[in-house]
Amino acid sequence: MQIHVIQPGQSLWGISQAYGTSVQAIVNANEIPNPSALVVGQALVIPIYGSFYWVQPGDTLYGIGKKFKVDYRELARINGIPLQSYLSIGMRLYIPPKPKVNAEFNAYIESFEETVSPELEKAARDAAPQLTYLAPFSFEVQRDGSLKEPPLNDYFNIAQNNNVTLMMVVTNLEEGQFSNELGRVILNDENIQNKLLNNIVSAAKRLGYRDIHFDFEFLRPADREAYQKFLRKARTRFKAEGWLLSAALAPKTSATQKGEWYEAHDYKGIGAIVDFVVIMTYEWGYSGGPPMPVSPIGPVRKVLEYALTEMPGSKILMGQNLYGYDWTLPYKPGGEYAKALSPQAAIALALKQGVAIQYDYKNQAPHFDYWDAQGKQHKVWFEDARSIQAKFDLMKELGLRGMSYWKLGLPFPQNWLLIRENFNVVKQ
Repeated sequence: MQIHVIQPGQSLWGISQAYGTSVQAIVNANEIPNPSALVVGQALVIPIYGSFYWVQPGDTLYGIGKKFKVDYRELARINGIPLQSYLSIGMRLYIPPKPKVNAEFNAYIESFEETVSPELEKAARDAAPQLTYLAPFSFEVQRDGSLKEPPLNDYFNIAQNNNVTLMMVVTNLEEGQFSNELGRVILNDENIQNKLLNNIVSAAKRLGYRDIHFDFEFLRPADREAYQKFLRKARTRFKAEGWLLSAALAPKTSATQKGEWYEAHDYKGIGAIVDFVVIMTYEWGYSGGPPMPVSPIGPVRKVLEYALTEMPGSKILMGQNLYGYDWTLPYKPGGEYAKALSPQAAIALALKQGVAIQYDYKNQAPHFDYWDAQGKQHKVWFEDARSIQAKFDLMKELGLRGMSYWKLGLPFPQNWLLIRENFNVVKQ
């Protein structure tokens, strides 16, 4: 597959001819609603085997081979050209696909209704072939150790039909917010803990869960050790059932990082207990904050490189957003919240507003600006094929276990295509 960025004046017909494929194949792969309406700067995934490269001034076979990690002699053989031949500018060279690596993928899925909508069920069904885990969000712990279950509908059958492990996400959410007081109650009362673990085991057996995932956030720093003690107790209990144990961690860059979201999450301690972690490497740009990329690659790298000093990469799932935000400018702290939107919705918005999509190479993120009908300026940061490929490359470079998405229901067709291009999805 190849990522192509729309340039002024280009059409799908011309692009299809350049890559030797059909307009319909490109439309289907990228779920383009109107083939004649493209946005300058829009990234498309071209569904071909391997990719093409057009020779630039100063290029040599050796340099091109190094760029794409292909031996220059093999590159010459594949393209049927002599080793010492002159490369004319604009000459098209075929680049063979890179070998795939094994990786695991998780996706959270959240419903705010009493039942799961048909759209969310479809999102789970469509994504399941590319998933190792499916994580309905969430089983909320109550102060007496009982559990409030989320709507599940057909998730069990979707998981079973696609050899996906259901992940039971257990949270300290209370009235829609993570509660440090609820965390304190659970982590410091043995009787309530035992009741909670009994309820988790009962629900997991009844519902077919095989990974128990604790997403305990906003815990008191004083409960740092208590949380690890609780996880060790949970591990003993769940291992007897043959289940996995995992945990979500806030994005830290040092063991001594201060802040109410970070101090109780001990990377080294928790990493030694659980089978794997999900590190929430997103929300630098968030709904209540100033406009910026949701998961800029520099800060993401910094968090993951720190994590690798505390646990092996084989235990780390990189967190990744499936959404962007539309901010109204000027940004004012405590003012109007940004609106979340999917990558597909962001492209549609750029088309509607008649603006080109820009790309920030430092942060590896697409963005654009527009003015609304009320004369207010907006800034949109989102994800596209380029930004997700940059994260996949980072995953491979750092030797991580895989990636975890927050959350399904926000259309991003290029992401799932590029998973298939880069990875063999591990099924537990």
